[in-house]
Amino acid sequence: MKKGVIYARVSSREQEREGFSIPAQIKLNKDCSLKREIKIVREFVDVETAKCTGRKQFDEMVRFFQKHPDCRIVIVEKTDRLYRNFRDYVTLEDLGVEIHLAKEGQVLNKDSKSQAKLMHGFQVLMARNYIENLREEVRKGMKEKAAQGVYPGRAPLGYRNNQLQRNIEIHPENAEVVKRIFELYANGNCALAELRQIIHTETGKAIAKSHIHDGILRNPFYLGFFTWDGEQHKGTHPAIISPALFQRVQDVLDGHNKPKYQKHDFAFGGLLTCAYDDCMVTAEFKKQKYTYYRCTGYKGKCDLPRMTEAELGKRLGDVLKNIHIPDDALAQIEKCMNEGHTSSESVKKQQRQKLEQRLSAVRQRIDQSYMDKLDGKIPEDFWQRKNAEWQQEEQQILFAMQGLEQSSPDTLFTTKRTLELAHQAYFLYLTQNPSEQGKLLKKVLLNCRVDGASLYPTYRKPFDIIFQRAKNQEWSGREDLNLRSGSPVMRRLCALQGGSPWSRTTFKPLLKFVKLCRY
Repeated sequence: MKKGVIYARVSSREQEREGFSIPAQIKLNKDCSLKREIKIVREFVDVETAKCTGRKQFDEMVRFFQKHPDCRIVIVEKTDRLYRNFRDYVTLEDLGVEIHLAKEGQVLNKDSKSQAKLMHGFQVLMARNYIENLREEVRKGMKEKAAQGVYPGRAPLGYRNNQLQRNIEIHPENAEVVKRIFELYANGNCALAELRQIIHTETGKAIAKSHIHDGILRNPFYLGFFTWDGEQHKGTHPAIISPALFQRVQDVLDGHNKPKYQKHDFAFGGLLTCAYDDCMVTAEFKKQKYTYYRCTGYKGKCDLPRMTEAELGKRLGDVLKNIHIPDDALAQIEKCMNEGHTSSESVKKQQRQKLEQRLSAVRQRIDQSYMDKLDGKIPEDFWQRKNAEWQQEEQQILFAMQGLEQSSPDTLFTTKRTLELAHQAYFLYLTQNPSEQGKLLKKVLLNCRVDGASLYPTYRKPFDIIFQRAKNQEWSGREDLNLRSGSPVMRRLCALQGGSPWSRTTFKPLLKFVKLCRY
C-alpha cells in the first residue's frame, strides 16, 4: 500500500476556532485515501494565512518528504488549500510529490498529461490572483479608514486599540510614561541613554533608544496626527502632548540647545522658554566674562530682551519662595506620615499572614488530592486538572508575597527629604553658586516661561500641589482645615504610605519623582 500524508489549512484563527473547516477537510481527505488505498502516515495542519511563504506545518511537511523518500503523496482538499504562491508550487514539484486534490478529483504527478498540468497551473494562477486582489482590497479599505481620521494600524505606546468600538484610546498608564519622556527631553539636558535609564528606573519599561527617538519623540501621533501611505491625516484619537512641548522637543532633536554643542556649562540652560513664541531660551558667553540669556529666535524675530545670568538667577530664586512650607505645617504633615507608615506596616503584616494561610491551605489540598489519586479515589484526568488549577493559585500567592517583601523600605525617608527640600529650597539656593542653583531649580521646576518682566514657572510634582497651597495661603495651623486626612496634600502624602483609604496611584507622580530627588 502506498504511503501518503494529509495537509489541511485555514486562512485565519477565527475559522480554526469555529471547529468546522479543519475537521471537514481532514474527513474528506481520509475518505479519499481509503478509496485510493493510500496509507496515511502523517497529518499536517496550518492555521494561518498563505499570503507569504513560511507556513510552519507546510515547511515541516517538506522536511518530512526530504527525510522519507518512500512517501511521495499528499492529499489536500483543493488547490488553494495547498499553496497560494509559486515558491510552494515549485518546491513540491522539485520533490516529485504526487498531489491528490480530493474535492477537485484530480491527481497530479510527473507523469500527468500536459493538459492536466496546464489546468493545474491555471488554478495556481487564480489562487495567486485571489490573494493579490484581497491585498488590494485590504489596502484600499485601510486607506479609506485613514482618510476618515482613524489610524488603521497598531497604536503606539501611550495608546491602545479598542476592539469593541474600533477606535484608538489613551492608555492611562503608558500615556504618563510618554509625557514623562517628552518632559525630560524637552529640558535639553538629558541624553537618550540617560533618558532610557530614567524611564526604566521609574516605570520598569525597557525602551530602545532608537524607538524613543523615532517612535516617540519624532512621532506626530501624540499631537493627534499620523502619516499613512505617504499622506498626513488629522486623527480622531486624542492628543497626549501639547504643540508647545512637542516643538521644544523637536528643537532639541534638531540640534538647538543640545548640551554636547555647548562650550560652557550654563547654569539655567534648558530650563527657560520664551513666553512670546514658545522657543527655548539659550545662553551665550560674551567677552569671556558675561553670560546672557536670550530667545533662540527659531520662529523669527522675538521681543524677548537679553538677560544677564546674575539678574535671572535672582529672579529665579524668588520662584522658590512660593513653595515654602511653614514650620508648623511641616511638623504636622510629618506626624501624619509617621502615623500612616505605622498603619501601613500593620496592614502589610495582616496581608502577609492571610497569604501564608492561603498558601498552606492550597498546598494541603495538593498533597491530599495526590494521596486520593494514589488510592484510586479520584480519576487521573480530574487530578491533573485540579492540580494545575491549584499550582496556578499557589504561584499567584507566592507572587503576591514577593510583592510585599519587595516594597520600598525607604519610601518614608525619601518623602520626608522631598518635603524638607520644599521647606528649605530658597535658603539652600541663596548659599549656592549658579551651577548648583541651576541643578536645584531643575529638581523643582519642569519649565519656566519668561517674558522679560515676569516668570511663569511650571512646577514638578508634588511641588505643584505645595505651590497651590501656598498661593491660596492655606498653610494655617488649623488642622481641621488644612491638614486633615482628607485634604489634597495629606491625601497624596498618606496614600504613598498605605495609611489611608486612598489609592496609591494618586501619589504616583511623587513616588516617581522622589526616587530621583537626591539633593
